[in-house]
Amino acid sequence: MAAATTQTVRTAYLEGRSIAALARDHGVSRGAIRTAVADLLPEHTVDGPDAPAPELPVVLDMPGKVADFLRSADLEPAERAALDQGVTVRRGQGYTLRVSAVPAVHRQLLDRCQPLDGGQGVPAVPAQRKARREYENRVSTLAPTGP
Repeated sequence: MAAATTQTVRTAYLEGRSIAALARDHGVSRGAIRTAVADLLPEHTVDGPDAPAPELPVVLDMPGKVADFLRSADLEPAERAALDQGVTVRRGQGYTLRVSAVPAVHRQLLDRCQPLDGGQGVPAVPAQRKARREYENRVSTLAPTGP
């Protein structure tokens, strides 16, 4: 393919055109289109050999008292999505929220529930403090972050 055609194909691909449609439009094979847009394909990674591996989601049980507190907090979109996608598991009088998220999101959620420990003129409720401590213990078992 000519350089001008390649740029046109790349622009169209980024706008959402399919590889098959682009191949038909330009009278070339799908392989030629894939070659032209290879670095734009989702499975193509630009990471070098020293790049850290992406974090994989882990499932942790979050006590219901912590989940209730976080649902009323101002959260980032990734944190809100993790809570919304959690699975409720009934536990006696309360419940546990089974949350699947990358360790970084679990740590952010733990940081956001610090007020449950009390301090700054806010009285601590023992049950909430214990629930936060349980979640902290679960999060602390995750692999530590970088430096």
